Amino acid sequence: MSISAFRRKKLLYVFNVFFDVNQSGTIERKDFELAIEKICSLRGWKPGDAKNTETHEIMIKIWEGLRKKADSNKDGQVSVEEWVSMWNDYAQNPSAALKWQQLYCQFMFQLEDASADGTIDSDEFTTVCSSYGIDPQECKVAFSKMAKGKASVSWEEFQELWKEYFSTEDPNAAGNYIFGRTSF
Repeated sequence: MSISAFRRKKLLYVFNVFFDVNQSGTIERKDFELAIEKICSLRGWKPGDAKNTETHEIMIKIWEGLRKKADSNKDGQVSVEEWVSMWNDYAQNPSAALKWQQLYCQFMFQLEDASADGTIDSDEFTTVCSSYGIDPQECKVAFSKMAKGKASVSWEEFQELWKEYFSTEDPNAAGNYIFGRTSF
């Protein structure tokens, strides 16, 4: 199945903003190490803290799962084409997500749910997404669209929105906003 320009733009957005941290044009372990530092700094988790250690362990598991699935030429890096191909495979059956994809979804939810109350609100969402360089006002608009006007998004709702982001062709689908952008 070929991928539409719209879905490709969404996938490249996540690739470039959330994964290719050092902007080398590929995803590699170093990107995950930089992301760990950024996330722990954002949350105030110091080296040796339980949350810092947990974040490191989870992120490395995500990297290992991503590398095993997407790095088809086994060069230790995930290229744009390998990334797009992998998510295109996912879109065929989002309910059969790989372990690392489920882990990444859960990690993002927990990162955004700073209060650990089981829901994400606009302020929590905006804090995380704006730390990746997205305008805070755009994040607030994206949250409103993602939450369909509600004050918060539950874990159950987030999982469905996640599937939608990576699989839908509908530019108006609520899942398109889970990474803080309002247009692609």
